[in-house]
Amino acid sequence: MRVGVELFFLLSDMRAIVTGQIGMEKKPYIDAAARFAGTQGEAMHVYHVGDLMYKEGPDVRPGKILDLPISRLNSLRRAAFKDVIAESRDAKNMVVNTHATFRWRHGLFPAFDYDQITKLQPDTFICLVDNIEVVHDRLHKEHEIDATLKDCMVWREEEILATELMSRAIPGSQFYILSRGRHQMTTRTMFRLVCRPGMRKVYPSFPMSHVVDMPDILAEIDAFRAALAEHFITFDPGDVDEKLLLERAIAAARDGKEFLEVTPHSYGGSVASDAPPIKVRVREVLDIAGDIDGQIYMRDFKLVDQSDMIVSYIPELPGGIPGLSSGVERELHHAFEHTKEVYIVWKPKKHPSPFITETATKIFGSTQEALAYFEAEGMFAEKNLFGH
Repeated sequence: MRVGVELFFLLSDMRAIVTGQIGMEKKPYIDAAARFAGTQGEAMHVYHVGDLMYKEGPDVRPGKILDLPISRLNSLRRAAFKDVIAESRDAKNMVVNTHATFRWRHGLFPAFDYDQITKLQPDTFICLVDNIEVVHDRLHKEHEIDATLKDCMVWREEEILATELMSRAIPGSQFYILSRGRHQMTTRTMFRLVCRPGMRKVYPSFPMSHVVDMPDILAEIDAFRAALAEHFITFDPGDVDEKLLLERAIAAARDGKEFLEVTPHSYGGSVASDAPPIKVRVREVLDIAGDIDGQIYMRDFKLVDQSDMIVSYIPELPGGIPGLSSGVERELHHAFEHTKEVYIVWKPKKHPSPFITETATKIFGSTQEALAYFEAEGMFAEKNLFGH
């Protein structure tokens, strides 16, 4: 199959710029991905622009750099990028941790200069995202600022758009949205995007909100997601689950509650952190209901677009009903219209409709059957090459 071609791309030097709004905690996340790279025999050279800016301005107190006049902030940033450009010239698998935008007391302003990005010549731009209540909580723990959930939602959209525009300025570069998530699997995804870019990229599609109270179905879906993540670069929509946050807020409002507590978790309820619960104001969540729906709509389609193929899991719900949500249907149709390969794991006894069969590349009866097909078609890479 394409193993030789994939190996060529996998072993090439990649230069990545990673962005994300304030409150994302990109530094420890990227450092974790670099440590994972080390376990796979790869060196991932990481440059944290924020740290370099503080090094350039030793008089600036920690956490206060954004309070500087814009002219000095720009000067420190340019000096930091100049050092990165010089030091990374021969670096293999290089990652620059920075921002695309800042929205602070000065208002909204860019966090990059096109001339320096052009000199750096990155191959890949990755914008990290995370659940907005977690970002909001981190932001207020780290900075003296009064920002609402709505503010954080707007900042996230701005960061995604500005990062994509940066990528468009560099011919041939790739742009990805990557959910930071609450588990170690996404650091492996980061590693693969930088060090294993030839791996197939997959969008796992599955019903979410209306099966949240069905533990057996959730277990099936989680096993499906984990199996795909083992063999592919996956852009999993379940790694950001703000729709569940909204549904909890609506229920809390009916009960007359002013706050709700959220434990950072992966989709399906598996706790992935020993962090204490986050206290979220119910009214603030209700205020961003439209933003949550709009950003899910935008983000999930972009995740499909940046993938090579979509693999959808359709469970059988009680009563023999196919667990085919409207969201999954739209994702499948979007993928088909954009000439992606469309694979479906169909579990119900009831046969799928022509709207499924006529748009699917292939339909399987189980995840194991799908994986066997993918392996036979040469879509998997050798395990010792991909950090399994």
